[in-house]
Amino acid sequence: MKGLQLGQQASASRIFTSADVAQYRALSSDSGLQFGMKGKTAVPGPFLAGMFSDLLGTKLPGRGTNWLKQQLRYPAVALVGDEITATVEIIRLRPEKKLVNCRTTCINEVGDIVCEGEALVLVKDLVQVFGLES
Repeated sequence: MKGLQLGQQASASRIFTSADVAQYRALSSDSGLQFGMKGKTAVPGPFLAGMFSDLLGTKLPGRGTNWLKQQLRYPAVALVGDEITATVEIIRLRPEKKLVNCRTTCINEVGDIVCEGEALVLVKDLVQVFGLES
């Protein structure tokens, strides 16, 4: 797992629009709970989880990663129009099993955590596809 180290991070930011949420609801039939919000729309949880998926597969650990499982909690509501920043951080390396545990966090523009959890990924394919040493 050359190139991977504890504490290594990758982040990405995005602003979800009302049109994004409307398109998601039309495709999924998920009307959303809205968490008691009036006048503003909550960003669906799968959008936030998707930000982690993108980071895990493209930035850290990167291409060839097999996402095994993820645990998520939503301590606050992410709102449409707010800038959301997702961060993935390596918190445990298990080179003997080619496994990496990552902390996953989404914050809004004022720093409130809107989604947090942990992801377990297999990086075995990084060795096979890219010739990285273990």
